[in-house]
Amino acid sequence: MIEKANNKTIFSLLEITQSIQTTLSERYKSPFWIKAEMSKLNYYPLSGHCYPELVEKKDGKVIAQIKSNLWKDDYMRISNNFQKVLKEPLKDGIKILFSARITYDPVYGLGLRIIDIDPSFSLGELEREKLETIEKIKKEGIFNKNKEHKIPLLPQRIAIISVETSKGYADFLKVINDNPSRYKFFHFLFPALLQGEKAVESISSQLKRIKKVIHHFDVVAIIRGGGGDIGLSCYNNFFLSREVALFPIPVITGIGHATNETVIEMIAYENAITPTALGGYLLQKFHNFSDLLQKSEEKLIDKTKRIIKDEKREFQYAVRCFCSLPVNMLIKNNNEINVQFKTLLQQSNFFYKNIKQQIKQIIINLKKDVVSHLNQTHLAVNNYEKSISIMSPINILKRGYTITLLNGAAIKSYQQVKEGDILNTLVVDGNIISNVKSVKKSDEL
Repeated sequence: MIEKANNKTIFSLLEITQSIQTTLSERYKSPFWIKAEMSKLNYYPLSGHCYPELVEKKDGKVIAQIKSNLWKDDYMRISNNFQKVLKEPLKDGIKILFSARITYDPVYGLGLRIIDIDPSFSLGELEREKLETIEKIKKEGIFNKNKEHKIPLLPQRIAIISVETSKGYADFLKVINDNPSRYKFFHFLFPALLQGEKAVESISSQLKRIKKVIHHFDVVAIIRGGGGDIGLSCYNNFFLSREVALFPIPVITGIGHATNETVIEMIAYENAITPTALGGYLLQKFHNFSDLLQKSEEKLIDKTKRIIKDEKREFQYAVRCFCSLPVNMLIKNNNEINVQFKTLLQQSNFFYKNIKQQIKQIIINLKKDVVSHLNQTHLAVNNYEKSISIMSPINILKRGYTITLLNGAAIKSYQQVKEGDILNTLVVDGNIISNVKSVKKSDEL
């Protein structure tokens, strides 16, 4: 009912909403195929109905959103189709192509009534996102970056990203903790959501936590139980894949599915098809090392035995040689002594004869030298005697010379004598005593 007041036409809210309802029902009579992301399914078990929240995003931001409804019978049919095609029921956080009618209710407002959903589109979207991520990762040149790390010979310290209640996590722990060889592992759980729209943020957050304590760990293990492709969509996310590729230590995965590999599984250092298989991969590292040790031990024992055997043979040979060596040496040395004795005796005889001959020659030469020396000496003595005889005072006196003494000393100068001195003059046949009357210097000198 239209009212007027102060020249204003006034409509009730019901009239407006009914008008909108009529306009939309006349304008949109046929259903549409629409693509969007179903952020939340909002399934109510009691009624069996769903009230999905639909969004469209660009660069991670919501640019459009609308509420919808999915009645019980349609939901059951659609969910069964998803189970057949994707091996999973309809769930949160997937992109869907759906057939819907535009509805408007004066009380509940604008919405979409979902009639059907094409599961093959969701599967194709997952594949498209996967291929885009692979292309971006390869373009950055980091597709094999994590594989380039060197895993420790015995990766014992494991940072685990999983859900504590996950069956896959329990299976993994059972393998590594209850191994019959009793290999010891240190592991620490970093709990995270493993599927849905919040999984990317949750796993990335835990990777950042692990980086802060990375020196405590050898590897990071991302572990998830079984599931279909829809639940694995987060593992094709570019940002999460990039973080795994650039992670500073090896990342190993056991995501637990039998379909095509996700991007994270492709770029991880090692991927196992199940958590159990991932545990087996780690155990195999220890088995390989154990086998290597065992083979090394066997080689060491074998080589040691051979060395001991060789050394024993060498020792026995040395003992035999040692026993015979002294006898041989005694015989050899005795022979050498005999030879040396004979040689020494011969040389001694030769040396003795040579020395004896030399001594004889020396004696002969010495005699000649002595006789010659004596003759020369005798001749010299005779000459000395003649000289002495000639120079004898007696002979001098015989030739008419005299010797004048003053106080027993021969006078050599007139200056030694003065008047009154008593002089003794020696002649050949006696003495002449005289008294000095005067002293005079000779004019001839």
